Amino acid sequence: MIKKIAYCDLFAGVSGDMILGALVDAGLELKALSRVLRRLPLKGYRLTARRVTRSGIAGTRVNVVLSRGAGKGVRGVSDILSIIRRAGLPGGVAEKSARIFELLGRAETRVHGSLLARSHLHELGGADAVVDVVGSVAGLHLLGIEEVYASAVPWNRGTVRCAHGTLPVPAPAVAELVKGMPVYSHPVAAEMVTPTGIAIIRGCAREVGGVPPHTVRGVGYGAGEIEFREFPNMLRLVIGEVEGGAGTESVAVLECAIDDMSPTLYNYLSERLFAAGALDVVVVPVLMKKNRPGQLLSVLCRPRGVRALAEIILSESTTTGVRVREERRFVLPREMARVRTPYGVVRVKRIRRPDGSLSVAPEYDDCARVARAKRIPLQRVIAAARRA
Repeated sequence: MIKKIAYCDLFAGVSGDMILGALVDAGLELKALSRVLRRLPLKGYRLTARRVTRSGIAGTRVNVVLSRGAGKGVRGVSDILSIIRRAGLPGGVAEKSARIFELLGRAETRVHGSLLARSHLHELGGADAVVDVVGSVAGLHLLGIEEVYASAVPWNRGTVRCAHGTLPVPAPAVAELVKGMPVYSHPVAAEMVTPTGIAIIRGCAREVGGVPPHTVRGVGYGAGEIEFREFPNMLRLVIGEVEGGAGTESVAVLECAIDDMSPTLYNYLSERLFAAGALDVVVVPVLMKKNRPGQLLSVLCRPRGVRALAEIILSESTTTGVRVREERRFVLPREMARVRTPYGVVRVKRIRRPDGSLSVAPEYDDCARVARAKRIPLQRVIAAARRA
């Protein structure tokens, strides 16, 4: 089985229009994208695309051109979420686009202290920002991209003017959004990473920092608005293929050995870790120094979640230190779906095996909830979910 992926090379940063330009340059048809975007209840804008060069490299510059007064009133997070959710967008585009604006809203909340529901996104709430976000997610869907990866993020210096006044570069919202992502110092005194651009990367990318093993099938360049002297202001989008059923990804492992903690506390600790993004939590009996029996706590997570999970372990357990290491793992493609059984709707996980066969794993929590509500054996609900 072949899986199509995209790798975003952020050597000159990222913005929403650069992502759109790179998608079009990589083969996305502007007409097909415009047809999807017309489902949004937005008026007074048009998409344009033209070939440009930046420092001798040819690419595509996509603009969202607004007519006078277009997008007014499209400001609050709740307004934008309503627009996205009632547009009838295809293939999970609405859910992912809404997630990106929730990320932007939370970043604004942390930076400016407003409530998420009433967050005023200023420039980020205009019709052009909505088109940038929804267009980028829809473009990935139209190209058949199943997974997105990105390089480390450049950290620039200088200042930028915006609705809040003069702010340092990277803008505070960008600094909030890159938490947990690998960054590197960049000498250019200019805004190279915009809040919209990095929010799209955060909302879409499976992994940030490394290049996944893949076969390159196409390359697109999306041009930014500003022309830098030092280097081409472009986002490079690599379209690739991964063969076989299992892909690889980077994960972090947090471990500590504990010999003085009440067993009753592990359940609460595990619940907090899973709620904060842990992929797996395992507790194994071990023999510690002076032959004392103890427990080895192992937590698996995305690399960007290490600090938050380490703080939970240090707060909710008796350990005084946590070991961290990075590993790679093979992962089979999987997706969540809802199925209707005679007893109610439950979620199942569809897993594609290397030979192309499909296996189904019903979600325990959903099946247990239905079994309790209907007062029937749990195994009967699980079997019905598999049949469905």
